[in-house]
Amino acid sequence: MSLILVNLQVNIFVYVSKNRHIFADNTVVAFHRRNCPPGPTDERPTIFVSILPLRGIVSEIVGDDFRVEVLVPPGMNPESFEPTPRQMIDLNRSQLIFNIGWIDFEQNMLSKIEDRRKVIDLHRGIEPIAGSCSHADAEKEHRHGVDPHIWTSPRELRTMADNAYRAIHELYPDSTVYAVNYQRLADKLQALDDSVAERLKQSGVPYFMIYHPALTYYARAYGIDQVAIEQDGKEPSAKRLARLIEQARRDSIRVVFYQSQFPASTVEVIAEDIGAQSVRIDPLAEDVVGNISYITDLITAERL
Repeated sequence: MSLILVNLQVNIFVYVSKNRHIFADNTVVAFHRRNCPPGPTDERPTIFVSILPLRGIVSEIVGDDFRVEVLVPPGMNPESFEPTPRQMIDLNRSQLIFNIGWIDFEQNMLSKIEDRRKVIDLHRGIEPIAGSCSHADAEKEHRHGVDPHIWTSPRELRTMADNAYRAIHELYPDSTVYAVNYQRLADKLQALDDSVAERLKQSGVPYFMIYHPALTYYARAYGIDQVAIEQDGKEPSAKRLARLIEQARRDSIRVVFYQSQFPASTVEVIAEDIGAQSVRIDPLAEDVVGNISYITDLITAERL
């Protein structure tokens, strides 16, 4: 800290009482200024992940050894995202790039990656589910033939974590820390899988209703149905909406889900009509374990 003396011609007015005042002239005033050094530069190597839930997986394995950067900012829909030129430069400088491999922007950016070997598709070993949904925004429409939401299922997460660890181990084969971290993560995901399976079995829930079909792999893993409100990525027709309301009322559905990245208006119409709650969930939350557990609580609460 440095001390700077500034000689100022000032009048300092000091109020003492109603009738007495003191003036000081030509006062030397001392100012203290903190000379704060710039923060330390983060020189750790960088790993990129395409969406936020993947950071939760990769960070569990590598700990603090890497900066794990996320391409899609929180709150943004991955289906309408495009990497910036700055991100593309950083991607090419990174050690590894983890992605699902089935999201449109991931496939589009591959042509701009100089070393394709650093791109790790975490869907390897997972049986895909056909996806007929399209996602429209003001300027463009995205369609894909495969549902990419594999991170919403604990069983698929275990495969994804194994794929991530194999890629990291190949790059750093002598690290025992990563092996220990991975095993801890694998045990955590196995415990989550067992817990979700037991809770759903006890509840007897046959299906749940959701605006955008983001829990398809979750539903497949545990033998329950997912009833999506949107139709081919668009608002449902009046006929379909009436049918959904009739079904929800008949089956006493008390919770209808919608995602942060999609409008709530249609869900609120259904919920109000049948006397249910419209509940917002975020499948893109970073804490995948906590998020899946929370969603399971909401689904099973209908019957338990």
